[in-house]
Order: sequence, then structure tokens, then C-alpha cells
Amino acid sequence: MKIKAEYLWLDGTQPSAHVRSKTKILEIPEGTSLSEIDPPEWGFDGSSTNQAEGHSSDCILKPVFWCYDPLRNAEGERKHILVLSEVFLPDDIPHQTNKRVRLREMHQKHHDKEYQFGIEQEYTFFKDGRPLGFPENCEPEAQGKYYCGAGADKAFGREIVEEHLQACLDAGLMVHGINAEVMPGQWEYQVGHGSPLMVADHLIAARYLMDRIAEKHGVVVTLVPKPKEGDWNGAGAHTNFSTKSMREGYADFNVFIDKLKANHEEHIKAYGHDNHKRLTGKHETCDINTFRSGVSDRGASIRIPLHVHKEGRGYLEDRRPAANMDPYEVLSLIMKTTTSELQTATPEVSGY
Repeated sequence: MKIKAEYLWLDGTQPSAHVRSKTKILEIPEGTSLSEIDPPEWGFDGSSTNQAEGHSSDCILKPVFWCYDPLRNAEGERKHILVLSEVFLPDDIPHQTNKRVRLREMHQKHHDKEYQFGIEQEYTFFKDGRPLGFPENCEPEAQGKYYCGAGADKAFGREIVEEHLQACLDAGLMVHGINAEVMPGQWEYQVGHGSPLMVADHLIAARYLMDRIAEKHGVVVTLVPKPKEGDWNGAGAHTNFSTKSMREGYADFNVFIDKLKANHEEHIKAYGHDNHKRLTGKHETCDINTFRSGVSDRGASIRIPLHVHKEGRGYLEDRRPAANMDPYEVLSLIMKTTTSELQTATPEVSGY
């Protein structure tokens, strides 16, 4: 049986990586299940993806995760697959753009802490050079009615959003919700909660599916943190995280917040290009140079959800990452910081 395997990987585009893909035809025995498929390594031209020079351009794709391809399988069919891969150099050294290897190391090192993550991926549709729903020669009505709105004057691109949600579910990705966001043409889907590698892998696959589905509709998907200048919300990737101890009690919450505050600058550098345009202190964000936490505070750097505060256990929400963040880099950095020793005097943190 011949199946189509769409290999996906993150390229070397700066300042924010793109998802690339190409198709390989695999010959497998009839009746083979997904768990039995073993996609081979494959090469690509790194000089065309900002990952190599032309005189030595071969890079290697090493498969790490695969799922059914909802764009190629007919209804009820489970045959063609998406194959997410890490990028390596020919001498079996991880490519410098391969941030997944760092998260893999952190996950192995701190497996006993049982980290779980969830990512709220915001994004914005563009068509004809402007956000979907924006009139050609004027500004739309001010934001307010668009968040979780219904109606042709409030929701723009819903057909793409619904198609993407179904595609993610058909692929077996852990997408568990969607909603319209505050700006016209701006939406969100949530991935998780689950182990670090699984959540990051599923997010990259979901980003790819969104690009492909929007492509069919002639619409561009952008993850830039500030898609429209002016009095409009930016686009983030709020990252929720917990450890086994956090899910059992409140003891580590203050400690982790102190560590995140002490390492605020390091995190901001890794949380997405042009994030300063989004983190202004307006539009539900804390200023990029300020750190604060708070219960039910959507302007805080770290939000403690109200139900978590009441129950005395659960998770924290890091609201600083931008929509264009690299999930492998962000999740590994959160794990690194929260498992490290606090190097400074314990700072005061609001919200407790």
C-alpha cells in the first residue's frame, strides 16, 4: 500500500521560524496501524530554508511524531500521515535551529516532576493586506463586540476556524477549544494539557494545518504579536504549566513565581520577536519591563486563575509569550527556570 507522508519541520528563518513541508511516498503492508509505521529519515536542501550554505546544503529530517493527515484522508480513511521531524546535520549533530532537542533533554532530566503544559495560540487572518474584517478605507468599530462574538459583523473567518478545528480532531491532535479574540479577524485555539514534547509537537502540527486550510481560502495567517497598530489587542500564546506538586497543593506557587520574576529578562528575550509592541501595559498586558503576578489578573505577567486560587492547587498562566514564540524554546525555559536555584533575594510579588 502506498501512503503519502507529509514531512514537517521548523526552518531557520529569522526572527521567527516557519513550518516547512514536503511529501514522501511510503510503501507499507496493507492493514498497518499508525503505531507500526516507521517513517525513514529524509534529506532536504538546507540552503533554501536558511539552514545551510549552498556549497554544503544537505540537512537531515529525523521523524519524532506522526499522526493522520486530515487534508489527504477521505472521510473515514486513516492512511496518509503528517510526520513531524527534528533537523540534524549530516554528521548526526542536531542543527542549531533544532530547539526541540533542548526540550527533550529537559523533559528527560525532570521527568519525575511530571510537568504538564497547555498553550493558547492566538493568530490573525489577513486578506488583501489588512486584517480580515477591516474595511478597505476606514477602521472598523472599536474592539469590544468581537471577542467570542457571533454574526457577520463580529466574526470573520469562522469557516476557516471550524475547518481547522475539525482537521485537528481528525488528526488526533490535542486541541480542546477555540474562540474569537478581541480584534476582528483574530482567533485562538488551545492545545493541551499534556507532557512538554507532546504539547509542543501538536502545536506545530496545528500551525501547519491552519496555514494549509487558510491557504485554500486565499487567507494569510500571521502570528506577529502586534498585527495592527493602534488601539487593538496584540496576539499572544499564553502558556499554562504545572508540576505534580502544583496539582496537589499551593506550596510551590510562590517559589516558582519568584524564580520567574528573577529571570524575567531571559524569558522576554525568548518569548517572541517584536513582543515589545504587544507588551505595552495596555490591552490586557503587563509592560515588557515590568513583572507582576495576580489572581484573575489578565494584565499580569503570571496569572493565577481564580479557581486555582480557591482550590489551593492547579497551574500558573504565563501571559508573556507572543503568538510567534517557539514552543520548544519557551517550554524548556519555563522548566529550566522553575527547577533552578533562586539566585536573588526573594522579591515581593503582588497577588498573594
